[in-house]
Amino acid sequence: MSIPPLSIGVCSWSLQVKSVPELKRLMDQLGLSVVQIACGDPHHASWDEGDAMPEAAKAAGFHMIGTMLGFPGEDYTTPATIQKTGGFGDPATRPERLERFQWGLARTKALGLSDMMLHAGFIPEPGDPDRKSFLDTLAKVSDLAQAQGITIAFETGQETADLLRLTLDELKCPNLKVNFDPANMLLYDKGDPLRAVEILGPDIRSVHVKDANRPTVPGQWGEEVPLGQGQVNIRAFVQTLKKVGYRGPLCIEREVGDQAARIADIAHGVRFLQECLAE
Repeated sequence: MSIPPLSIGVCSWSLQVKSVPELKRLMDQLGLSVVQIACGDPHHASWDEGDAMPEAAKAAGFHMIGTMLGFPGEDYTTPATIQKTGGFGDPATRPERLERFQWGLARTKALGLSDMMLHAGFIPEPGDPDRKSFLDTLAKVSDLAQAQGITIAFETGQETADLLRLTLDELKCPNLKVNFDPANMLLYDKGDPLRAVEILGPDIRSVHVKDANRPTVPGQWGEEVPLGQGQVNIRAFVQTLKKVGYRGPLCIEREVGDQAARIADIAHGVRFLQECLAE
């Protein structure tokens, strides 16, 4: 089943759902049929259905565009804690995370999907002694995914667009792409989201639509806010995506507030994004 270009969707974990029927109910309430769905690792956005989740999701009647994988032990308390614990950054956790990654690949296949998104971790700069081993790990990620026919999209924000561009060009792995989140560029204070779209455009595979303000104190988080109320400039963001030729879905992500507040903010986001797309 194909979906129209620039269709509005939602990230399942943003709705804080525990079951596929609950996800379907809230998507219907929001008038959405497109979703980026959490793999459901027991440590990250788990599903009540357990191993039966893929069959339940495939029967639910919504359109899944790909999965999202999180790793046990990732700590988002501060930018410094996630730099230490995120993705494949810590050499000590790479073997177990590659195993969890392979579990995610199997879950993605079971869902009948060919795209999986994740945070790679903070990419070392050129000249950093750990850069080679980090890139070797990403190449292994590519090989494991390629064997399953799966494309991996690294979520933006934990590095500048220039560093991610350089890294993708250096790796030369056709199945390593970008899951672009403009708010993350601000939350981590890693540059201008609109310029980043231009730099990464050819490799943007999927998009999280989220808004934020930059941190006011170095080393602290910026502030995530409802769509249109932050410094991303969502209207310009949508136009820039169109300019670079992106035609995939736009999945709204909301990661602060309780479930009721998130649903209200996502509903607002759907209306706001519809206005942006109509311009």
